[in-house]
Amino acid sequence: MTDIDVLFVNWRDVSHPEGGGSERYVQRIAEGLAAAGLRVALFCAEHGRAPAEEVVNGVRIIRRGRRLSVYPRAFGFVRRHRPRVVVDVQNGIPFCSTLATRGPVATVVHHVHKEQWPMVFGRIGGRLGWWLESKVAPKVYRRVPYVTISEATRTEMTGLGIARERITLVPVGTEPIVDVDTPRSPSPRLVVLGRLVPHKRVEHAIQILARLSDRWPDLSLAVVGEGWWEEQLRAEAERLGVADRVEFTGFVDERAKHEQLAAAWVHLCPSVKEGWGMVVIEAGGHGVPTVGYHASGGLQESVVDGVSGVLVDDLEQMTAAVARLLEDEPTRRAMGEAAARHAANFEWPVSVATFAGVLARAVRESGREESRTDAEGRDLVALLESAGTGSARDVRLTLDVLPGGAATTAGSAASGRA
Repeated sequence: MTDIDVLFVNWRDVSHPEGGGSERYVQRIAEGLAAAGLRVALFCAEHGRAPAEEVVNGVRIIRRGRRLSVYPRAFGFVRRHRPRVVVDVQNGIPFCSTLATRGPVATVVHHVHKEQWPMVFGRIGGRLGWWLESKVAPKVYRRVPYVTISEATRTEMTGLGIARERITLVPVGTEPIVDVDTPRSPSPRLVVLGRLVPHKRVEHAIQILARLSDRWPDLSLAVVGEGWWEEQLRAEAERLGVADRVEFTGFVDERAKHEQLAAAWVHLCPSVKEGWGMVVIEAGGHGVPTVGYHASGGLQESVVDGVSGVLVDDLEQMTAAVARLLEDEPTRRAMGEAAARHAANFEWPVSVATFAGVLARAVRESGREESRTDAEGRDLVALLESAGTGSARDVRLTLDVLPGGAATTAGSAASGRA
């Protein structure tokens, strides 16, 4: 008999040096399920900063394998341990748990990676990766429910042939905003936060700094995060003559991260693709508006364009938008206040309850007879349905109208958007 009610399989966890918002999302959902009394585990890749196994906030974390070998290791773990429900977190490459278990499986897709594959793996590797994501994965998961975090990603997924009714939208909750006493920088300061990899396009932030240096000679940029693309970014700062005004912080803890956000005037998110943009909400918690790209997908929902930040189409427009916010303090402050209000609307208990509902349906609809009829199966469904009880309500996200802006109402985080 298995000792795991819900097993998440993911390539990384929050402690991984290259972990980011998607890993934090999985951890928060897993913690919420564990708090409801479920036995929850996470299988992910090992690394040098954490032990092979540990329990974090009620979630058992098992780390085995590396960047690619984690996939067969996870497959074998599912076959041996037979968890009652498996959640495949698909970061491009599928874990294919449906081939390892006859039990219920659900799949999480944060965003579609079409543009990222060639940037990271080159032309040939990119074609292989996109084939796995766009052709193989939809077939492997053709009978299981999907979860995603933004309407933009859901739309892209339907383009891969995944029926819309099989995709439930479970938005990101707001991380607790660390209360820091860091004042806003007296001189204009930009911040970009995330993994330093090509598809995050941090070089755009450095180029904006260089383009605006004549108008704001004291303008600075904080690059918060680490990754294998850092040397290229440092070289770009040197080439543009702004290396003395770019601060590469490397990996920082939560308090230091929030201190960097609190000190900034504007947060930049020049990424090629974002499933949501959790850091947008974190920056908003400190009253800092975001400038990002429409084409990134998820930012269309985490940023309310013209209200809590600005979305643009290219580097020229991003440079102009940043310049306007730097010179127009009333608008910058109003957008920052709207961003803070927007950030306060997303609640993890609502997301946990909605996610648990997806798993409960997966168990009820599983082809295994025992999943639907025996006492143990009914007990699992009851636990899943109780997760987040009292919080799974409609949450209407309404922002005030700013001068020149428009009222925006997002859908319900619990039912209307699912």
